[in-house]
Amino acid sequence: MKRLRIEHRTTFSYAADVAASYNEARMTPAVSDAQLVIRTGMSVSPVGSTHSYTDYWGTGVTAFEVLTPHRELSVLSRSVVEVRPATHSEDSLSWEELEEASRSTLELVEQCNATRLTAPPEEVARLATEIASSGLGPGDAALAIARTVGDAVDYVPGVTGVHSTAAEAWVDRKGVCQDIAHITLGALRSVGIPARYVSGYLHPQRDPVVGETIRGESHAWVEWFCGQWRGYDPTNSIEIGDRHVLVGRGRDYSDVPPLRGVFAGSRSTSPRVTVEITRES
Repeated sequence: MKRLRIEHRTTFSYAADVAASYNEARMTPAVSDAQLVIRTGMSVSPVGSTHSYTDYWGTGVTAFEVLTPHRELSVLSRSVVEVRPATHSEDSLSWEELEEASRSTLELVEQCNATRLTAPPEEVARLATEIASSGLGPGDAALAIARTVGDAVDYVPGVTGVHSTAAEAWVDRKGVCQDIAHITLGALRSVGIPARYVSGYLHPQRDPVVGETIRGESHAWVEWFCGQWRGYDPTNSIEIGDRHVLVGRGRDYSDVPPLRGVFAGSRSTSPRVTVEITRES
């Protein structure tokens, strides 16, 4: 088990005064069987009114509005969490049982359909079908599909954006964790395996030194259902462990962006984002 401290700051700058700003932040770590939130908090400058709620997908949201004129908006989330590797038992559903289970609850039905961001190109769907038809059970096939996508796509920052689709990222086999997660989701869903997008953080070092602060970033991985939900990080081809900090889940990135909103006033520059992660124990 590791105790991690995370500080996530986003700053917007404007060319002239902004009269009002309305925003939603999804930066608060979630409580789960593998994750205990010791403390968490969010500060906004300029100060505005805030309230918190849980969205449709179960993600914690801090909504806030700033109604005083401002040329800069800063949002800082600070959290300390204890994380241990996720555990899972062996998947036992057959393909026929999975098909029946996938229709049994609204949660699973909603994670079976491709979205605009996750719709797989024909080549990806064909690869997934070949793996699913090779004699593997759903759980083993899901893992093989995730590994295949992770091996096929190079992690290259800056070649895609938050609105890029799985099909666009697949063309050059390059992208970031968001793109690799989207491609994996499209592949899994194309063969009938319910799968969902997971947002959070990943400590970039395999064996982080206690007390050392490291520059990190938001991270994304996937979970699939084959009798139970199981997570996997296709970008790094690793199981979900005590370096992963869960924030939220959804159908794709658009359900769980760290920060989004609208404002009235002048144009803004690209936000400045920093994430610092420190292992405390």
